[in-house]
Amino acid sequence: MTTDNKINKMMAWPIFLSFLCMGFGDVVGPLVGLVKESFQIPTFQAQFITFSGFIMFGVLSIPMGLLQDKKGKKFIMNLGLIIALVGLLVPVFSGMYGPKVDLANADESKFYALILSILLLGAGATTLQVVGNPIMRDVSREGKYSSNLSFAQSVKAIGSSLGFLLPPFALKAFNLDWSILFPIYSGLILVNLIWFNSVKFEEKKSTSQTASLASCFGLLGNGYVLAMVMAIFFYVGAEVSMSSSVPMLMKENFGITELGLMVSWALFFLPILFGRFMGGLILRKLKPGIFLFISVIISLAGLLAMFVESKELTFAGIVLIGLGFSNIFPLIFSMAIEKMPDRSNELSGLMVTAIVGGALIPPVMGYVADNVSLLVGFLVPMACVGYIAIISIANLKK
Repeated sequence: MTTDNKINKMMAWPIFLSFLCMGFGDVVGPLVGLVKESFQIPTFQAQFITFSGFIMFGVLSIPMGLLQDKKGKKFIMNLGLIIALVGLLVPVFSGMYGPKVDLANADESKFYALILSILLLGAGATTLQVVGNPIMRDVSREGKYSSNLSFAQSVKAIGSSLGFLLPPFALKAFNLDWSILFPIYSGLILVNLIWFNSVKFEEKKSTSQTASLASCFGLLGNGYVLAMVMAIFFYVGAEVSMSSSVPMLMKENFGITELGLMVSWALFFLPILFGRFMGGLILRKLKPGIFLFISVIISLAGLLAMFVESKELTFAGIVLIGLGFSNIFPLIFSMAIEKMPDRSNELSGLMVTAIVGGALIPPVMGYVADNVSLLVGFLVPMACVGYIAIISIANLKK
């Protein structure tokens, strides 16, 4: 092995760990059901956990991209890790750190501390998302960027899975509360922060035109760009609605309590992981537009199956939704970039900003669930997928 190869690998590993930490922001999905049960609050109020976690994508994505252009990627990486670390320490210092705590009788300050924690974690995840893709290029050897980025996204998915898998494990093995997530996440981010700053690497300066707020939002005047940005908005809203509501469905409709998160992960998130690994192979045979249409049809079929009064069909429907959802985001993202490659900086900023759909759609579903039923609430993500179906058909016609 050459010295250059060793250096590249040394620089890449802390970046891979950063992608794992980036996935911690997705804890808001499984956290909704846990918070609802622990604090004994309505679904609508619990869904503000997702609002707090994703609203920062709408607020910070483009400003962080502009700041990165001025301060550099290393500065932004450190900033993202520090913001996330501070957010995760808030509940720890508020008395939520793992042992069983009677949160139903806790004062409101603990709930607000949790909201602040998730808000800061979302801000950190947004910042890491902005810097993650370009900094991976800096630490990748020639010809290895695409494969490294694909692997990094898989590592991020592992970080996302921890929110589903750690709480039931901690409860069964050590009788610890779901809040054990906060000190565990804090420790991993602290390791990442130290490791990242112990490695020296040279940033590659971009030669493309610098994006600005005006150039980004000016693109929304293009009908195609607006339609694709809204597709990202509705897709993320649908995915977060599903990830937050499936665990509640397991408990309320099927009586699956202690292992509800693990079952939800196996039914919904595991198919997403599998689908993402398979997506690259499928795209060697299918054009993106056709693959998007097929993904949407699979998702709609799964959502329809959930409304049949059958436990088996409901479970099968959730699996189909996971498989259908797995490649919708990267397909929409890449199709938009391919359409206007010379405006990739601005498009990327808009697409990441549209992730704010994860903040705004789940509370709508929570409101419907509280006032009608949880099952009827799933009509909200179905309507979101319906919009994407229209967009996919329009792309096929073009």
